[in-house]
Amino acid sequence: MRPLRVSIVTALMIGFGLAAGSANAQEAAGQTGYAAKKPVFGGSCPTCPWGAIGDIVKAAMKPHGWDVQVCYSCAGGPRASRMVADAMKAGPVRGADAFPTPNGPVDFGGTGAEFLQWAYLGIHDFSRDPQGPRNNLRMIANIQTPTYYVVAVRANSGITDLRQISEKRMPVKILARAGFGEQLNEAILGYYGLDVEKIKSFGGSMTGQYTRGMDVDVVLGFGTLANAPEFLFWYDLTQKYDFRYLEFAPDLRARLVKEFYLRAENIPLGLFRGIDRRIPAVARTGTIIYGRADMPEDFAYTLAKALDEQQELLQWSHMPFSYNSHTVSKSFDIPLHPGAARYYREKGLLK
Repeated sequence: MRPLRVSIVTALMIGFGLAAGSANAQEAAGQTGYAAKKPVFGGSCPTCPWGAIGDIVKAAMKPHGWDVQVCYSCAGGPRASRMVADAMKAGPVRGADAFPTPNGPVDFGGTGAEFLQWAYLGIHDFSRDPQGPRNNLRMIANIQTPTYYVVAVRANSGITDLRQISEKRMPVKILARAGFGEQLNEAILGYYGLDVEKIKSFGGSMTGQYTRGMDVDVVLGFGTLANAPEFLFWYDLTQKYDFRYLEFAPDLRARLVKEFYLRAENIPLGLFRGIDRRIPAVARTGTIIYGRADMPEDFAYTLAKALDEQQELLQWSHMPFSYNSHTVSKSFDIPLHPGAARYYREKGLLK
């Protein structure tokens, strides 16, 4: 009986060993991070700007032996910057099984230049965060991605200045992308004496959510003709209605540039139907590829190199991405990662 018992025990031990080995192999296969050559990129949905740039980063790094794991649920304005700065682990994507969430903390990512500046300084959306300024953020590359803040009113509304809404107590329906609570929208509407309660008191309404075919009188928000969720409402509404496009008051424009780190730019002729002149406005300029100060220097160097050497990947996106060698290493007050800085110096792009 003893040999039989030994055989059974041995078999069980082998079985447990194989199971443990299989579990360890599965665990190892699911590992992420720089050590596993599978760093997690904090992006957004595949058709969103930061999801699209994530796919480009993944493709650019593959020939260098890096299997970048794109998190398609890590965006949402300032949320992306927080996730990278604080090495947060992303949750599962609801209703998006085709794009599973990487099982690990977010290592680096892409976000709007102004969001990263706010995070680094601890202002605006980050002003109440207990972490304070995210001084551990480091820039790798600034990819040009222009979008314009557009103010449009129905052509038959008679509105030529948003102050008229308050002065005439007009019961208008306002769509302000991301809602009144979004600080930029709040600053713009507040300048013209408008807030949600006042708009409601006139019999009007305001929302930050767009539904196809909705009835609106005033539309505000960033836009460009790219098939991304953030901009789709411009496709529909500018075809459904005839709009008049309003200029920003010069003092408001200057204030937004200074406080929100935007650019004073003119909306180009023909951007949307009905834009028949260049319209003074404010704009966002870049999508920043960035990480933390603890990003390995060799990875930062390779990432800067890969984006530079494979710039052609940018032109095949549905987003208006472009690479500008004069600005790729610059973005407000955010320091360059030493690895990226080394590459740009070698290429003569940074003194």
